[in-house]
Amino acid sequence: MERRSLLKTLSAAAAVGAVTSLGRGRTLSAEAASGVVETMGNGGPLAQARDAARKGMPPLKITDVKIIATAPSGSNWTIVKVETSEPGLYGLGAATHQEIPQAAQAYIEKRLKPFVIGKNCDDIEDIWQSAYLQEYFRSGPEGNDALSGIDGALWDILGKRLGVPVYQLLGGKVRAAVPLYGHAAALTQSALNDQVQAYIEKGYQVVRVQLAVPGWSGYGVGGAKTSEAVQALRPDGVTPSPVFDAGRYLTTTIGMFEAIRAKFGFDVGLVHDVHERPAPNQSIELCRAVEQYRPFYMEDPLSPEDVGWFQIFRQETSAPLAMGELFTNRNEWLNLVANRWIDFIRIHQSSVGGLNMCRKVAHCCEFFDVRTAWHGPNNVDPIGHCYNLHLNLVTPNFGIQEETFFDEKTREVFPGTPEIRKGYIYSTDKPGFGIDIDEKAAARYPYTKDFEDRGNDRMLDGTIVRP
Repeated sequence: MERRSLLKTLSAAAAVGAVTSLGRGRTLSAEAASGVVETMGNGGPLAQARDAARKGMPPLKITDVKIIATAPSGSNWTIVKVETSEPGLYGLGAATHQEIPQAAQAYIEKRLKPFVIGKNCDDIEDIWQSAYLQEYFRSGPEGNDALSGIDGALWDILGKRLGVPVYQLLGGKVRAAVPLYGHAAALTQSALNDQVQAYIEKGYQVVRVQLAVPGWSGYGVGGAKTSEAVQALRPDGVTPSPVFDAGRYLTTTIGMFEAIRAKFGFDVGLVHDVHERPAPNQSIELCRAVEQYRPFYMEDPLSPEDVGWFQIFRQETSAPLAMGELFTNRNEWLNLVANRWIDFIRIHQSSVGGLNMCRKVAHCCEFFDVRTAWHGPNNVDPIGHCYNLHLNLVTPNFGIQEETFFDEKTREVFPGTPEIRKGYIYSTDKPGFGIDIDEKAAARYPYTKDFEDRGNDRMLDGTIVRP
């Protein structure tokens, strides 16, 4: 029955107090018909709920966009504050591009700020889509990080306006808190074992493990330096630099897994970050060799330029693979997910455009049984960690979340920073992201350097190594 005919029939039934036939033996009383007419006439229950939530609230406009640059923990963080036509109501978003923060900040100030001022705060999807496309040459990290700042602030505003946490806007919790993995990294196997033990005693179920190669450079181990003896092996004319050797790294890492499993067994999950450094065939060799030690996953075994190798990886090794820290557009990850060539998506949320994009990434991955493991070190600001937290709370195909410890300076600048207890991170359950910023405190911690230097490691002969 067409909607118009149904309305006429139901209205007539309600008017005469009759029992109406809907066909195939189904009937509807006058009282029920009256309720159906009222509901349909008012746009349905979703529309009624929306109108009730916004009753008495005038259209909300973006009136200003402010950039707050601060570095309480040493990382160059860029926070976006979007102010609205309702006095005192504002939202906070993450736009941190630590490597070149000035680029994202300039894009916000010169392009996005004038573009969004005057727009309706509720139009989150339209603002994201139109801002993304107006860049024309899109999907770069600078523009994506800038857009992430605006987008996140609008989600924060909507949550505050409706009096609910952002995770409630995304569908509600499917878990009470978010499991984290800790970072264990050391110069010696003995020291690494001690760190793993400490995490286990705190309740962590998964730990990332990185071990230095004696005398050589590596990734993720503070204090690992290239020795003078190694520098002496280099050809004449090579400028001294950290020196990485893939073969020695493979040998050390395989031995590390063997030693940890021998000491701790298989009850603790082990993550390891390859960080793209070996050649693709060497990474395959490494992943195949550590299969027997059942890693939770091997992270970034390839660079984004080499993702075509993942089909071969899947044929050669069963080790779980995580990828995506440097991805900036969907074409880098979509085939990997659709073909089930990776097991975990490891995107840095702000670098692909923020929460609005990453909730779609998570939903897409769900259909292919790929789990999330969002990037979350110290070059993700506390607002960005809230992006991770709120999306993790609602994502059925969540895998694990990288931990960052928030020190007292950070908590001074960002009141409401999420709490970490026994290997879990908890939401404050306050409206929006549940986190705020003290701008006076933020000003006390300016940047101490203009950018984050990357790409200093080289091979013995001087060839640059990808970070």
